[in-house]
Amino acid sequence: MKHLEIIKNKILSPEELRSIMEVKQSEGKTFAFSNGCFDLVHQGHIDYLSKSRDLADYLVIGLNTDSSVRRLKGPRRPINDQYSRALMLASFLFIDYVVMFDEDTPYNLIKTLQPDVLIKGSDYKVEDIVGYDIVTERGGKVVTLDFIPGFSTTLIEKRIREE
Repeated sequence: MKHLEIIKNKILSPEELRSIMEVKQSEGKTFAFSNGCFDLVHQGHIDYLSKSRDLADYLVIGLNTDSSVRRLKGPRRPINDQYSRALMLASFLFIDYVVMFDEDTPYNLIKTLQPDVLIKGSDYKVEDIVGYDIVTERGGKVVTLDFIPGFSTTLIEKRIREE
């Protein structure tokens, strides 16, 4: 199989991914889940996502669709379309699956997937993280990770627009 084909095969629908997860979870494997827009990937993302992968056997990324990003970030975003963002994330060796969601939050996606570990940045209180109730109810854990200071898509976008 060619490398691009391998990368594309990591981008799944929620239903396809849930089927895979059910089988692997029945074998004792664990899945971590994080989500975001990932519009301009930077060092902070790589640090955060690679550490997220260390918390389970597999890492799933919930990716906001273009319309979801526009609602959350404004009409100038996303800079990269959803397929480009999904392909970029799927190309990382520490990301096992990418799945898109169109809502403002990944609550319904988390409910469908039933991950074992839910991960967000430490700017959130654990109990305020969307999906906390779903994951903890079935015995999973919710984790926050620190960001590398000075790295954010908003800061990068601002620097580009000022030039």
